[in-house]
Amino acid sequence: MGRAVAVVGVGQTRHGRRMDVSYPELVREGVMAVFEDTGLTPDDIDGVVSGTMPSMMEGVALTHFYFADAIQAVGKPVLKTETCGSTGMSIAHTAYYWIASGMADVILAVGHEKMNEGDSQATMTTVAEPFYQRPFISGAPGVFSMQSAIWKDRFGLSDEKVREAAAYISKTHHDSAFDNPYAHIKIRTTIEQIVNARIITYPVRLLDVCPNSDGVCAVIFASEEKARKMGRKVAWVKGIGYRGDEYFFGDSDKAEWVSAIEAAKQAYAQAGIKNPRKELDVAEVYNPFTFQEMMLYECFGFAAPGEAPDLVLKGTFARQGELPCDPSGGVLCTNPIGASGLIRVAEAALQVTGKGGAHQVPGARLALAHAMGGVAQFNGVMILGSEL
Repeated sequence: MGRAVAVVGVGQTRHGRRMDVSYPELVREGVMAVFEDTGLTPDDIDGVVSGTMPSMMEGVALTHFYFADAIQAVGKPVLKTETCGSTGMSIAHTAYYWIASGMADVILAVGHEKMNEGDSQATMTTVAEPFYQRPFISGAPGVFSMQSAIWKDRFGLSDEKVREAAAYISKTHHDSAFDNPYAHIKIRTTIEQIVNARIITYPVRLLDVCPNSDGVCAVIFASEEKARKMGRKVAWVKGIGYRGDEYFFGDSDKAEWVSAIEAAKQAYAQAGIKNPRKELDVAEVYNPFTFQEMMLYECFGFAAPGEAPDLVLKGTFARQGELPCDPSGGVLCTNPIGASGLIRVAEAALQVTGKGGAHQVPGARLALAHAMGGVAQFNGVMILGSEL
């Protein structure tokens, strides 16, 4: 794995419909938050990794140049990393490799999105290959509705049980968002309201779907030497994994999602994890859709194939359960896409350093962070721990 690397500080903006600031101002807000958290200054940074959903999302090309001042990157090397929904995790991996390789000691990673200044659904509907996929994919909800149906049918799961478990997940996360000061959607809802919400793309209903969010997450990664000199609690990167599927949606198995399974296996092998449900203390699973979250539990070894709905309904993955998942409310409640995967890393780091605030999982020492992206192709995982 090269040199040891740690997350030494995190910063987030308040996420939501941030029409009170311009895009560069929003980015600066997130970057200044991580410098305030760490006590570091731009002079301490060796380089910057920046990224967003593909630039057409807000109609701004070459965002790493547009935000050079806001990300404190003037005069420093900058890497731009963009892989659609998994951008935030790709940014984290890029920062990790930059330090683990010995090419840098301190790297600032910044994920950002201002979705309310563009048309995200139009972008995601038209980004697919135009002759075969675009006519039936219907953007992200269409892709992941098909995936949830494939998974449900593969394992013979009843519509009623899966619907009940999805509603449980939705209510749990929307309740958790109230304890997260940065979360976008904070609504009190009932199981009945979730089950009867209007259909987006069957079986996905309104409260099964993530929002359009404006927001920024900034994370500073450092080498072991630099991290120890800071004299503070840090989150050590214990393992990473990243995999991709074929481009065309129908060319790979999306029920037993190979890229998710293999990404997790790679990260577990590096971290020495044999039984993830028992050994992990918390997981931040990228969950823009409730149905997909259950399927990912199975891909990550939290549940056997087809078992996730039963375990969800038993409370296994609730905040007080055996393996709390998304105590922050997750992507379901906050989704500035270019930042969403990096927020998972930031939240995992907060948990293992005991800085999770009102949504802290007591005694958390080992955490999984995940993001998925592309046209349902990419999955990335990072394992963070309180000890090296």
